[in-house]
Amino acid sequence: MEFALSEEQTELATTVRAVLAKQADSAAVRAASSSETGYDAALWSTLCEQVGVAALAIPEEHDGFGATFFETAVVLEELGRALAPAPLLASVLAAEALMAGGTDDAKARLLPRIAAGEVATLVDGDGPVLDADHAAIVIAIDGDSLVEVTGASATWTESMDQTIRLAVLDRTSASTTVIGDGAAARARVALVGPAAVAALAVGLSARALQMTVDYSKERVQFGRPIGSFQALKHRMADMLAQLEIGRSASWAASYALATDGADAEQLVRTASSYCLEAAAHLAGECIQLHGGIAITWEHDAHLLFKRAHALGRLFGAPHQQRALLDL
Repeated sequence: MEFALSEEQTELATTVRAVLAKQADSAAVRAASSSETGYDAALWSTLCEQVGVAALAIPEEHDGFGATFFETAVVLEELGRALAPAPLLASVLAAEALMAGGTDDAKARLLPRIAAGEVATLVDGDGPVLDADHAAIVIAIDGDSLVEVTGASATWTESMDQTIRLAVLDRTSASTTVIGDGAAARARVALVGPAAVAALAVGLSARALQMTVDYSKERVQFGRPIGSFQALKHRMADMLAQLEIGRSASWAASYALATDGADAEQLVRTASSYCLEAAAHLAGECIQLHGGIAITWEHDAHLLFKRAHALGRLFGAPHQQRALLDL
């Protein structure tokens, strides 16, 4: 069995990576995360209009590409590698909730807008909501109902990771319209969220390893590159092993979700738990193996560290994912 991306999936990853390399370097990421919207609108437009990232898993009948969640996960991995702030995760959660529990009318009305790149978000509970302060479409799970929310106000809230945009939603004066089955939407999002976070964590882990390897080739100590020291080689080899195990787990989870596999929940919980812990460890190793330069504001290592730990707060920390497994 060949466990690898198809030719089309590889081309998708390569295309997204090329776009991010041009429009989401370190300076662009920092500028976007501190901007009024928290993301680069021009980059988001390029990703949606030229690559179609928001439309990948949406059916063709609703102006999507008719692919699967797996293709979305491929894109999320690349976004995780670049640390690019983008509202894709929020829009994916809203779209998946709609596809799982929305009425035919709601799907026909809202999914084409999401596929075109309008920012959407999903509310489930009272905590901060992803990208809520600039979302054009707000969907909420209220008990057993899936509802569309209009007229709510949102206030940006500070977070440890500035590249993940959060806002507190005030629905006091908002109106809601029932658009579907909340239980079905919640069941789907309960798996899509951790799987998406796992993909982001794999991309982050790949970035941490690449940064560390590149630096070990450049930094000279005792007359030789530090990458030639056996002790550091072993640590980077361990980083590579963790990355590849995490990527395999993430792909397996995303594929199970894309094909409605019977073991989807176990694979998702396992992948989320492992990938989050691996990302935190690799981000820490990146700082350690860079030495003093990595604790400066100018270096990107702290961005990796913040993102690694913030991801574990979105849909459950590793130990919480393991606790949900019925083993």
